[in-house]
Amino acid sequence: MSPAGTLAPAPGAAPLARMIVAQAALETRMLLRHGEQLLLTVVIPTLLLVVFSLVDIVNVPAGNAGDASGGERVDFLAPGVLALAVLSTAFTGQAISTGFERRYGVLKRLGASPLPRWGLMTAKTCSVLVIELLQLALLTGVALALGWSPRGNPVTVALLLLLGTAAFSGLGLLMAGTLRAEATLAAANLVFVLLLVGGGVVVPLERFPEPVRAVLELLPVAALSDGLREVLQHGAGTPWGAVGILACWAVAGLAAAARLFRWE
Repeated sequence: MSPAGTLAPAPGAAPLARMIVAQAALETRMLLRHGEQLLLTVVIPTLLLVVFSLVDIVNVPAGNAGDASGGERVDFLAPGVLALAVLSTAFTGQAISTGFERRYGVLKRLGASPLPRWGLMTAKTCSVLVIELLQLALLTGVALALGWSPRGNPVTVALLLLLGTAAFSGLGLLMAGTLRAEATLAAANLVFVLLLVGGGVVVPLERFPEPVRAVLELLPVAALSDGLREVLQHGAGTPWGAVGILACWAVAGLAAAARLFRWE
């Protein structure tokens, strides 16, 4: 028998790792149950990949064969759509969900729990990575069915995707932590549409005037899509230019979010 006055089970917080895993699982379930988030993160990228691969809507740069067949289109489009999937989840989806959690006081209440705030951000990041893995598996399967022939080093692809996730997560948290929820909703969706058109996802940057193109190439989604395209379409080594741009955006975005994020 336990000594008198001993409580069973013992009171106190759960181990930190268990709290983070539990919060990450909750965040993931909430994202998967949200219809609008699924439309943004799954349906739109998949439709873009299928439609633009099968229908000659946008002329893509010709490959080694000198034509723009269906296989050529999906080889160009698949890396860009993978970049769009990271953008939709790490930036747009996370900004909107975190913005409304902040407005409704969810973050304030979680801040009073034993889970530290950095643990909450870690759980959110883990949730984003889980959703991205599901997205990438689905989009890769669809692209392969459409005739995609990926090349390159998977480790380099993983590096680009992780840097892109860090960059977009920092920017999404910065927006969610500084703007009102309604403003975050409007701004995040507007940025998503603008980057879809001008980020080199489905429209090649070569189609833009040179001064505009020089600016667009510095955007994180353009760096991610072009970097993935260099590796997966052309079989190139590590695209250090894209890696450098993404790393700069990641450091700047995460640092600004850590400094300016308001929890209430």
